[in-house]
Amino acid sequence: MLTSKKIVIFASGSGTNAENLVRFFEGREDVKVACIMSNNPNAYVLQRAHQLGVPSRVFNRQEFSGSDVVLNHLKELSVDLIVLAGFLWLVPPAIVAAYPKRILNIHPALLPKYGGKGMYGDRVHEAVVANCDAETGITIHYVDDHYDEGDVVFQARCSVMPGDDAAAVAHKIHQLEYAHFPVVVDAVLKQV
Repeated sequence: MLTSKKIVIFASGSGTNAENLVRFFEGREDVKVACIMSNNPNAYVLQRAHQLGVPSRVFNRQEFSGSDVVLNHLKELSVDLIVLAGFLWLVPPAIVAAYPKRILNIHPALLPKYGGKGMYGDRVHEAVVANCDAETGITIHYVDDHYDEGDVVFQARCSVMPGDDAAAVAHKIHQLEYAHFPVVVDAVLKQV
């Protein structure tokens, strides 16, 4: 009998990447999205999880980094891979240590540019435009004890045209995310 590998997705916002991942793996017997977890009780990703039939769980900062509540839940689920899809908190050392090279994050820039605490979403796109960069892209990387410093797994690039504003850049980045994130997650899963 085939044992399916289990993914848990962490998200803080609307959850478009989380939904894209769930839909990518739908119907697969070898992979299951076991849970979508959020630090934001008002995040739209929780409604998406409900609509997609994926269990969800909300946690607070104490449960995440001040105790083993979240870590124990991950262990109970027998998680193979944790995927951060628009998750804004730094993953605590205990979780990083329990899942070495088994936590992936997607960042909306070509790291090491525009990484670090507070650099997410439109803030990144606005910085790209303000600095008149000719290109930007996405970085999928392993998570370590620091924001956006883990080993890079994959990068994809796109041009930034003169006249592009942050919304235009965001649209290009989302297209890269939707095209590449599930494929890279699938490839990494085959190695765990």
